[in-house]
Amino acid sequence: MKIFKLFNLLIFLLHISCKSQSLKTVGGPCQGCEAVYEYNKKLTPTDTLPGFNDNKPQLKISGKVFKKDGKTPAENIILYIYHTNRKGIYEKKGNETGWGKTHGYIRGWVKTGKNGEYTFYTFRPAAYPNRSEPEHIHITVKEPNINEYYLDNYVFIDDPLLTQNQKNKLTNRGGSGITKPVNIGGILSIRRDIILGKNIPNYK
Repeated sequence: MKIFKLFNLLIFLLHISCKSQSLKTVGGPCQGCEAVYEYNKKLTPTDTLPGFNDNKPQLKISGKVFKKDGKTPAENIILYIYHTNRKGIYEKKGNETGWGKTHGYIRGWVKTGKNGEYTFYTFRPAAYPNRSEPEHIHITVKEPNINEYYLDNYVFIDDPLLTQNQKNKLTNRGGSGITKPVNIGGILSIRRDIILGKNIPNYK
């Protein structure tokens, strides 16, 4: 019996070892990126974040995810976003679990289809109360067979806090996150196409 248990343990350890070796590690440290796994629904290319109907200005975020060549649409890519409320706070209801305790409940997930397109419906966040940073939306990406990693935040070209100095700090992970809001039918719309691996450390 002991030999049988030891054999099973050995098989399990070998499985874990092989799995970890097959997972390509890229992007460097990424605190909170594990939240990309915290969804509890079937993911589609479109998601509506909590508060979309109750806050102004409403915001539509859309774009297409491409493979590293910048031309081929990328399928089965999970994108996770979160942001502050209209007071600049990562708002919580008090029953959050996991990274929701830090990120709050205004967050969403999508998974791209064959055409690589994605859409989030949410609202424009406010800057932190101390106005130390421009308005922004955090984004994490998860590709098959590669660990999760963060991209440059979505930021807004019309935000007075987005100074040239702030722009110079951006590293364009996944491509530029600077967006230009356009009012379409009463909803602010921004578009950002994402190139997987672009300016991501250790990505090959």
